[in-house]
Amino acid sequence: PGFYVYRFYLAHFHWLCRNYSHWKYFLSLQTMNLSPEPSPLYLQNVNYGIQTGLFDSYKTEKSDVVMLGDSLTAGVNWNELLARKNIVNRGISGDITEGFLYRLDQIYRLKPNLCFVEGGINDLYANVPVDVVFENYKKIVENLRSHKIIPILQSTLFVSPKWHSAAAKNKEVAELNSLLQAFSKKNNIEFINLNATMSADNQLHDNLTYDGVHLTAKGYELWGAEVENVLKKYHL
Repeated sequence: PGFYVYRFYLAHFHWLCRNYSHWKYFLSLQTMNLSPEPSPLYLQNVNYGIQTGLFDSYKTEKSDVVMLGDSLTAGVNWNELLARKNIVNRGISGDITEGFLYRLDQIYRLKPNLCFVEGGINDLYANVPVDVVFENYKKIVENLRSHKIIPILQSTLFVSPKWHSAAAKNKEVAELNSLLQAFSKKNNIEFINLNATMSADNQLHDNLTYDGVHLTAKGYELWGAEVENVLKKYHL
């Protein structure tokens, strides 16, 4: 019996040697299949899950106005800034425009008249191409309008020289804003050019930011005045 067992294992050994390349390919496929798929970029932001969880827990059922955006939007209490009670803040620090798209349900449920949209700088610093960011904006507008919500687009703010890669990224910001402004004009969308009062020579004024991108109180005062003008226009 030992002789036949030896012959059996020897035959299998020779078969494995002859088919080694096939087995190697098969095992590589298995390894590939076991590798987890990378998370979408917006979900790699730890704040996204935390804040959307909180938004789901909040009890507000209706708001005239929603502010949708990233850390710049999240960085101020809009009701206190404008002495109002009809604004809900849905800004998330670090969020990108793809993230906005995947949480629009949290805007719809508030049944707002207006939704102010601000973002794009995190996309550009994550090397998301300008045309992709622009397409995301168009989808956001389309979806808001399909729910009878009026979108108000706001320019992506330039960064100041204090922020890293400012010169290169501000070129992309300028390109994105040009696309957004033309799109808004063509589609009868209100567009707030924040850079008109807050930037010069494609750079955010240093006195309006404490780190090169995030705003000081003076920066929010200027922004708030622009928002207030639009709210009055819509009798809100």
